[in-house]
Amino acid sequence: MQMKSISLPLHYGSAPDWLLVRMKGLSLFIMELILDEFGIRTFMDRISDPIFFQSFSNLLGFDWNSSGSTTVLCGVLKSVLNENDMGVRIAGGKGKHAHGAQHDINVFGQELGLKTSVIEEMLYMSRLSSKVDMTALQDGYDLYHHCMFIGEDGTWAVVQQGMNSSIRMARRYHWNFETSGEFNNPHSGIITQRFESNVLNLVAEESENCRKTSLDVVNDGTFRRDYSALLSLLKNGGCTLFGRTVIREYRIPTRINWKAIERAYELQPDKYEDLLMLNGVGKETVRALSLISSFVYSEDFSREDPAKYCFTVGGKDGVPFPVRRDTYDEVIEFMREALRQKKLGDYSRIEALRNLRRY
Repeated sequence: MQMKSISLPLHYGSAPDWLLVRMKGLSLFIMELILDEFGIRTFMDRISDPIFFQSFSNLLGFDWNSSGSTTVLCGVLKSVLNENDMGVRIAGGKGKHAHGAQHDINVFGQELGLKTSVIEEMLYMSRLSSKVDMTALQDGYDLYHHCMFIGEDGTWAVVQQGMNSSIRMARRYHWNFETSGEFNNPHSGIITQRFESNVLNLVAEESENCRKTSLDVVNDGTFRRDYSALLSLLKNGGCTLFGRTVIREYRIPTRINWKAIERAYELQPDKYEDLLMLNGVGKETVRALSLISSFVYSEDFSREDPAKYCFTVGGKDGVPFPVRRDTYDEVIEFMREALRQKKLGDYSRIEALRNLRRY
């Protein structure tokens, strides 16, 4: 069987209504089956796996090579899970809906009966995952989609997507409850078409000393002095590090939010995450601090792109074949009958589904 590598080119269209109706119908039965057979925790593990997520999208007949795989599947699942009592809700969404994630988490957390401390942790991880993938991991992709899956058992998963409009590509970032509290390599997976070469990756273990030095520079109040030294290195033709001139490979920010730096100095954050989460500490400030740490204090950051590849095939646009509506409807009917029989104590069709693993 020929495999195709997944790519996520930016597509600006939308899924046709006839497909969306069927996607919601089939995903409803799939979600009932997964949650009933394996539970919420396993579902959170799976949906935060880029390969499972992509396969789910393809199973429902969506494109194998579209950025819409993310937004459409999350939208379909949001409709199904938020309108049915399955113990899982989805907060956020695409564009303006992403900004409503904090409100959604509060509302859904209370609906699911979660403790205040659990809701607060989810609120924090929603903000942190967004800030990391916008600021601490600078790979050329800007976030425009953010969804948090919330379970009544306190588990969660984040699926968010960024775009690089200059190359018309997207990449998807996955997080889950098992990464909570971990700043080194926090993603459960990142999916993209290609690896980027000019990456500033501050969530790698190799960047730990760089993060510590960046925090020290802020707390010690030496940022202005060190920033001037960094500009001098550029003016004098660069800096030799590890036997090569590297300063010109990384753009030095010229616009710094000095008020945010002053506020950080006054607050004296204990952890790098606390610094990162402050309002006004954005890409330019984080990049400047990282370059200071690397080229002034020789505490380097990771340049390795943490993304990975995925392999799959798919559907909506006729690749590798058009979606057959009659077959799709037969599958939905099979799932409906299988779940009906399961509730009646007849497990014959459920066993048939399990036996498909052999093939």
